[in-house]
Amino acid sequence: MLKFTVKRVLSAIPVLLVILILVFSLMRMIPGNPMYSLQADSNMTEEELIMMQEKYGLNGSIFEQFFRYLKNIVKGDWGTSFFNGKPVFENIFSRMEPTILITVFATLISLLLGVPIGIYAATHHNSKLDYILSSTSMIFTIVPSFCFGVGLLYLFAFKLKWFPLSSYEYIEKGGFWNSIWHIFLPSLAIGLSGMAGYARHTRSQMLDVLNSDYIRTARAKGLSDRKVYYRHALRNVMSFLITMVSGTITVNLGGATVLEKVFNIQGVGLLSYSSLFGKDYPQEQAILIFFAVIFVFTNILLDIVYKLLDPRVQLD
Repeated sequence: MLKFTVKRVLSAIPVLLVILILVFSLMRMIPGNPMYSLQADSNMTEEELIMMQEKYGLNGSIFEQFFRYLKNIVKGDWGTSFFNGKPVFENIFSRMEPTILITVFATLISLLLGVPIGIYAATHHNSKLDYILSSTSMIFTIVPSFCFGVGLLYLFAFKLKWFPLSSYEYIEKGGFWNSIWHIFLPSLAIGLSGMAGYARHTRSQMLDVLNSDYIRTARAKGLSDRKVYYRHALRNVMSFLITMVSGTITVNLGGATVLEKVFNIQGVGLLSYSSLFGKDYPQEQAILIFFAVIFVFTNILLDIVYKLLDPRVQLD
């Protein structure tokens, strides 16, 4: 297991390097110069603009800029934001709390709703309820999460006033449950979209497992349906669900970016949105690479968990 973990960590380095190159290149393909945005904000002169370009390393060719950027990263310097002058990771960590809460809570909602629905649909295969649940899951898959977000915001925040219309209160200020109350609607909107995927895949995997020889053997031994479903069938489905969690976390991080804009929550998603449109190169690059690191190492962790859940899996 240790050898596998070390190999996976080392193999992640070239992947992250390719991501870094792509992110750096794509940011430079966006039309316009970020220094002009600064000029519009602060009425800088042309001479001051040239000085700012030299300060932020934008006065050389794209290759010079990249190798300078790579050299600084190796030193641990990811740069400072063009617009507030603070280190990029200081900006990220100051806004990380709501984004993490939305992502984790949305993933839990997807799992806690989608898996039981998928199990019930599989164990009542071809029943009317199975058709209803499958059709409903398809609808939740098609409708984007931001549509759910707008609907939930209008109904539960604007009309019923059960939840705040916007903003977020940090745990340090209002406590954990108060923070959950503020992010519940965006988390629910993202979680409902993810729920449909878990329900459909759980149903499909459960049907495959329930038709296996060892399940027929378990039934022949006289085991109850409950033991067959939850002790034998679900245990084998769980290893598949673990592989889905990684993709779900990535999708939910992307969903949080959109929903934070809808609910005006000052998280990393909204920071990424403003950095992209403001052409804040260091800030946007740091955010995208930071999320890439989370995704890569989440995959490694889930591979290890996958092995622990199913010892038959060989990790080479």
